[in-house]
Amino acid sequence: MQKRVKITLFLLLTFGLFFISSFLVLADTTSTANPEVEQLNKEIQLRKDKIKQLEDTINSYKQNIAQKQTEGVSLKNQMSIIDNHIAQTQADVDLTNEELQKTQLEIDSLNISIDEKEVAIDREKKMISKMIQSLHANDQKNFLEIMLTNSNFADFYDQAKYLESVYTDLGRTVKGVRIAKEDMDAKKVLAEAKKEEYNQFLDQLSNQKKDLTDEKTNKEGLLVQTKSSEVRYQTMLDSLRSQYKVVENEVSSFESQVRKKLSQQDRFNSQSSDGGDFGWPVSGHYITARFHDPDYPFQNVFQHSGVDIRMPQGSVVHAAASGYIGRAKRCTLASCYSYVLIIHNGNLSTLYGHLSSILINDEQFVNKGDIIGYSGGTPGMVGSGPFVTGAHLHFEVRVNGIPVDPMGYLP
Repeated sequence: MQKRVKITLFLLLTFGLFFISSFLVLADTTSTANPEVEQLNKEIQLRKDKIKQLEDTINSYKQNIAQKQTEGVSLKNQMSIIDNHIAQTQADVDLTNEELQKTQLEIDSLNISIDEKEVAIDREKKMISKMIQSLHANDQKNFLEIMLTNSNFADFYDQAKYLESVYTDLGRTVKGVRIAKEDMDAKKVLAEAKKEEYNQFLDQLSNQKKDLTDEKTNKEGLLVQTKSSEVRYQTMLDSLRSQYKVVENEVSSFESQVRKKLSQQDRFNSQSSDGGDFGWPVSGHYITARFHDPDYPFQNVFQHSGVDIRMPQGSVVHAAASGYIGRAKRCTLASCYSYVLIIHNGNLSTLYGHLSSILINDEQFVNKGDIIGYSGGTPGMVGSGPFVTGAHLHFEVRVNGIPVDPMGYLP
């Protein structure tokens, strides 16, 4: 009997100490600092500091631009605004690069933590299996059997306490495995989210680099047209204002005439209605200029009446909603502004500008999603018109002929 008690105490001491140490490891596998994780955390903090510095720099450029926009219209002032835009966009590119690197470091750190958790969980599962096997191998008895097979109360008490301790430690270890598994699963979810964030930053970086190219093109174009002459700059502004008024008057006139004609023919009653549920006219959703954008390159000429959606030249353009073609203006010159105007139910209309090709005709009915043409917007290309710095689709929504923010209609 004494031999059995000694074996029991030995098992208690061995497994008890192991369970306690294992539970502490499972509770937080990062409590013992991993040198690799520590180094990653230091690099992450450096990236965060750099990001903060870049955010401050970007804000200072924005303040400079806002200040310059309150000053008089001049070539010198406009060149200063463009230079600040270029510097701000370059800082945006640098900021996104830092965000990318920080996110990758966070992913690396999470992956190390996940690997450590998986190793610890696997080790504990094996130990639990061994412990259960050991209990069965030693033919552990219930309390009644222990009482009947022990000659005195001391032996019974020692063995009973041992059983209680073993099962308690076993329960704690199982709980520790469960907690570690939950923590690991949470880290995996976070790692996947970080990967998605990383991919979004990649897309953002690509668009910001294109923004930078467009702004440099805008600067070069302005220098070429004005030859650094203030007189030439003011003459160019007057010409652009005149061209904008011609286009705006033409759009308003055609919408009014065609809508009146369609109403007289009662064609709106037979038109399928989308209930104001518009779709995106192109596959891309990256906005390079917002409605009434204060940073619009031609804001000295007119308020931006729609949104510019970046798309490669020649991308498919769809009707955002069902309606009748109010105007399909084709061009043969780069200085001519090519566009399609669609008239919808509910006094709504949509306009698609800088088209490189048009596939429909005036007063034709189109369904939502039908292809109406192909995008353009590259400076110097036929149909782009004078108001472009890079390839895109200019998209407008009008209510009673007045432009409103399209983002209030797009999903």
